[in-house]
Amino acid sequence: MKQVKATCLIEVIVKATSFIEVIVKATSFIEVIVKLSGFFTKKQRLNPNESGEECSQIPITNQSIPSVSNPNATPQTPITNHSIPSVSNPTPQTPCSNQRNDNVDLKDLPKDPADRPLITSYNSNIRDDVRRAYLLQGPCQVRAHNFPKKKIGDRFRRFVPSWFNDFDWLEYSVKKNCAYCLYCYLCGDLMGQKGGRDAFVSQGFDTWNKKDAFRTHVGGVDSFHNKAREKCEFLMREKQAINVVLRRQTEAEDNKYKARLRVSIIVVRLLLKTGLPFRGHDESVNSENRGLYIEVLKAIRETSEEIFNNTLENAPKNNQLISPKIQKELVQCFAQEVLLSIREEIGQDVFALLVDESSDVSKKEQMAIVLRYVDSLGFVKERFIGIVHVKDTSSMTLKNAINEVLTSNKLSFSQIRGQGYDGASNMRGEFNGLKALILQENDTAFYVHCFAHQLQLVVVAVAKKHDGVSDFFEQISLVVNVVCASCKRKDLLREQARERVQKGLCSGDLETGRGLNQETTLVRAGETRWGSHFNTLTV
Repeated sequence: MKQVKATCLIEVIVKATSFIEVIVKATSFIEVIVKLSGFFTKKQRLNPNESGEECSQIPITNQSIPSVSNPNATPQTPITNHSIPSVSNPTPQTPCSNQRNDNVDLKDLPKDPADRPLITSYNSNIRDDVRRAYLLQGPCQVRAHNFPKKKIGDRFRRFVPSWFNDFDWLEYSVKKNCAYCLYCYLCGDLMGQKGGRDAFVSQGFDTWNKKDAFRTHVGGVDSFHNKAREKCEFLMREKQAINVVLRRQTEAEDNKYKARLRVSIIVVRLLLKTGLPFRGHDESVNSENRGLYIEVLKAIRETSEEIFNNTLENAPKNNQLISPKIQKELVQCFAQEVLLSIREEIGQDVFALLVDESSDVSKKEQMAIVLRYVDSLGFVKERFIGIVHVKDTSSMTLKNAINEVLTSNKLSFSQIRGQGYDGASNMRGEFNGLKALILQENDTAFYVHCFAHQLQLVVVAVAKKHDGVSDFFEQISLVVNVVCASCKRKDLLREQARERVQKGLCSGDLETGRGLNQETTLVRAGETRWGSHFNTLTV
């Protein structure tokens, strides 16, 4: 009978042991579920590195988890209406929020540690500014507060204000009656997740009977707290910060660049005003004459040590502002400024369009565009706004080129009230000429044949039809050819002209003055400019 009872007892023990093993495995399975929940919660967050707490919590209800270390112990009280926070942060400091603080007033930051949001909730661009503001503000040390007592064991304990003197990093929250660490709060995110598990960073420290916990928190030289403190000290050394050094260096380079640009603008303005060429035949370093642009720049830099130290060979090789491309860009900038002033002077007012085309030395067809308008003071002005290379002289090509120039200057065909061209068929044609195409766009753009061109055509036609005038200018052309072919004949002509001027001055027939009685030579008459005939006759 005893053996049967013993056998039954053994079977009961074996079944109990198996039941305990099942419970242990179930407990391990629950722990795995909790960890997996924290892992997937991290994956679903928008920016897991920017927050020190997890929003997702797993409620466990109507279950009993017995102690694993004591299999014979009775099941514990069921866990109801509670939640197990994420493993990455067992006790959050503030309510979970993924919202970022982008608009922050550094002069109105929360002073109580319990009211402060996580440092990672601030935008990364202003996070250092927030840290620096808190360090300048100092730790929240309320010394005159009536610290409440808390029963710990069989005695009442409270926060001691003298601890502020022993630990300069110590902060006290009146709202939660807890102590915090300022350094670990500000720079804890830079040290990893370890700081989130410290009571001085997360939920706050309120075990007032354990003062040694303060020294334990400080730890050794390489402790989490001391590393955070070191980073705060580095942050306060603003003059040694990388961004400050880079900003200072950038400002110095900007000042040097502005000095080079300023003197380059002076040189370009001088050459443009006087109509002198920029480039030279040989602009190498060993050349004796590197062109007017560089030579004038070399002359100006001798007057100032600052300019001398920031130009030519003293400037970076990739930023000397002397390349042909840079020179053209500077000239283009001046051209844009001139066009802007013309455009502002015209505004929404009307103007007349003057166009003429001719081939240059390189045998390229060029079209010049001039605007004639009345300014705000009532003065009539004619302003050249551009010269355009055209592939052919057809009316449609010319119209498209004119349209591009006007559009680039924020003008339009609707503002045109007059057209002035020569008498070529592609310009004044009644059906397909440039005049007709523009009239189709704007019927108020009246065409006027250029008076100077009309006079030229009339004078040349009359001179060719009159035998005496034609023979006279033919003889003049032969004289010019004979005299200009020999230097001796030119010298004789100049000597006779000088003697004639002297006699005229002595007799009072000629007057003296600037630009009068200059030494000249014979000028060949041109077929397209009747004024050249007058210059030939007045030598």
